[in-house]
Amino acid sequence: MALYAIADLHLSFSANKPMDIYGPAWSNHAARVKEAWLSLVEPQDTVIIAGDISWGLRLEEAMADLAWIHELPGRKVLVKGNHDPWWASIGRLNALFEDMFFLQNSFFPFGEYAICGSRGWVCPGSSDFTRHDEKIYKRELLRMKASFEAAVKAGYEKFVGVMHYPPMNEKKEPSGFTEIFAYYDVHKAVYGHLHGDSARSAPRGLIGGTDYMLAACDALNCRPVRVL
Repeated sequence: MALYAIADLHLSFSANKPMDIYGPAWSNHAARVKEAWLSLVEPQDTVIIAGDISWGLRLEEAMADLAWIHELPGRKVLVKGNHDPWWASIGRLNALFEDMFFLQNSFFPFGEYAICGSRGWVCPGSSDFTRHDEKIYKRELLRMKASFEAAVKAGYEKFVGVMHYPPMNEKKEPSGFTEIFAYYDVHKAVYGHLHGDSARSAPRGLIGGTDYMLAACDALNCRPVRVL
């Protein structure tokens, strides 16, 4: 039983949004993801999908993309990204597929670990951080904490953290998210969102006791990365 992660699938089986316009790293990316997934993931495994899942604007438009994910082996834990406006009520989403769990104010069990997280947001100290961002940032901190508290209440003591946004600003300064990860002694944390030059300088490895992993699809060459 293994845990994998990938982010930024940016699927568009119903939406007209080809990703190859963003460069060769995205050429035929959905087929490459599927090929790698089938070579790695067994039915008993779990795959975290850390946001920016579908280009659909409404759930009806995203259903072809979600069905494509559903057909792949393993259980899937999905977190909302900034490009997922189709994300509907959590109850409606979690009634769609028995092998897909949409994470929001909750957790997903993986052996002795609980997978906890939220979308996240731009962190204070970022060059483009605004007063509007501060409101969303604080709300995402509450959602992140609610996820961990639900797992603690259920008796879990080991955690994997998941976000779509990176957990710190480009200067790699501590944030409310890194403080939460430190407080709950999070073993591994995965995130996406960063591409190109930003991905090359993304926080990776052991920082403050947590092992951070960038799981953006293009950064992984369209191949899910093993977390545990």
